Amino acid sequence: MIVGLTGGIGSGKSTVARAFGALGIGWVDADDVAREVVMPGEPALASIAERFGNNVLQADGTLNRAALRSIVFEAPAERQWLESVTHPRVRERILVHLEHLQHHSPYVLLVSPLLFESGQDRLVNRTIVVDVPVDIQLSRTLERDGVSEAQVHAILAAQLPREARLAKADDVIDNSGDHASMMQQVKQLDQRYRNEHQ
Repeated sequence: MIVGLTGGIGSGKSTVARAFGALGIGWVDADDVAREVVMPGEPALASIAERFGNNVLQADGTLNRAALRSIVFEAPAERQWLESVTHPRVRERILVHLEHLQHHSPYVLLVSPLLFESGQDRLVNRTIVVDVPVDIQLSRTLERDGVSEAQVHAILAAQLPREARLAKADDVIDNSGDHASMMQQVKQLDQRYRNEHQ
């Protein structure tokens, strides 16, 4: 069984994934895979540099994510092009990682901020949405990422609205409380998934 784990920026997806990990559950982070497919030597990075020029590369040849982000968030057509180059490669590699993990875990998680938006929800059997109110998303992201409020709003705008994400969820973890409350919810879901797939 593959469980998709998603939530808006600043909702605490990684923290929740690590909580499942602590219970022995394997997980693949779509963001990590997205970084993998644009490493030096990867075909996607060559295509990106060809399209946007060397100003999207760091001195060491790695992708300058901030420079690329500022181009694609201003130009929807460029973002669509970028997604057409990276999404199929990300999807292919996610499947390879999940396949590998399934031999060592009662079920596996696919952690993806754009689970629904990218169509990755079609790879999973169930979905969990990690949910917090928008004001918490904003304050956590500003604190953690050191980005401008305008950038956070642009990222929020690129993600499904909170209500739409919640409507698509099979299960919801409310992450607006303390760590203990989140752990309690994770343990309950973990037990349920294990029981369903013995």
